[in-house]
Amino acid sequence: MASRVSTMKLLSLVLSSFVIVQIALAGDPDILSDFLVPNQNNVDGSFFTYTGMRVLVNQSTFPANFTILKASMVEFPALNGQSVSYAVLQYPASSLNPPHTHPRAAELLFLVDGSLEVGFVDTTNKLFTQSLQAGDMFIFPKGLVHYQYNADPNKPAIAISSFGSANAGTVSLPKTLFATN
Repeated sequence: MASRVSTMKLLSLVLSSFVIVQIALAGDPDILSDFLVPNQNNVDGSFFTYTGMRVLVNQSTFPANFTILKASMVEFPALNGQSVSYAVLQYPASSLNPPHTHPRAAELLFLVDGSLEVGFVDTTNKLFTQSLQAGDMFIFPKGLVHYQYNADPNKPAIAISSFGSANAGTVSLPKTLFATN
């Protein structure tokens, strides 16, 4: 009887070890490769460089309307497979980034200059809002409806957003609801 109990304990220990090993081998299912290149024979440093944000460096006038300058895998193909993308958001005084979602990624917003009123609605229909000042960060969870509003009538705001996907996607609620094809 004692050897039977001992055998059962040993068998349980071995099975538990396999289960733990299987759990430990789990990984992020979104990351499928280190990086993807279209033609590996002609790759140099320029493939991994994006210059599309240079227009912001010497910008002499602020845009009249809310403006987004993106660096996703569409604009910057080296991001394909990296699970990351980036956007610079420019909010003129009293402007709005209307309610929208990013179905494939969370958004981490860093407010560089100005102030913003931000918020999102969770799956229980609860509204979470916050007033942000320069230097603040705010997270918008993946797939949830959210917005940003520059309530200051005199000063523009600039924010940087990073996304946990090379192509976060954007579903604008006003366009989806009122301007469908």
